[in-house]
Amino acid sequence: MSLKLNTRHAGDVAIIEISGKITLGEGSSAIRDAMRDAMAKGNKKILLNLSEVSFIDSTGIGELVAGFTSITNDGGSVKLLGLAKRVKDVLVITKLYTIFEIFDDEATALQSFA
Repeated sequence: MSLKLNTRHAGDVAIIEISGKITLGEGSSAIRDAMRDAMAKGNKKILLNLSEVSFIDSTGIGELVAGFTSITNDGGSVKLLGLAKRVKDVLVITKLYTIFEIFDDEATALQSFA
């Protein structure tokens, strides 16, 4: 299953919907490019919807952390939405769940940016 990305907006929040596997190569670079593109367009509030992500490897985790760091350093924020069990388990094992704000529903996630 290839990685698919779709960016939409809710007010001043860029929602990047991701589906597929985030792995070394095309998958991780696509996420990096999508986050950079959102920032270049002036979107400092980014919500990554990972509800359709079935797998994430260490490279994918690295891209999430790098994007989070870059956007946070530029005064923006990145939050995660709808983690599948396998993805959530990886974030728990790596202790990254303490770094990212994680939400189960989009309405709550969008309100958190206010």
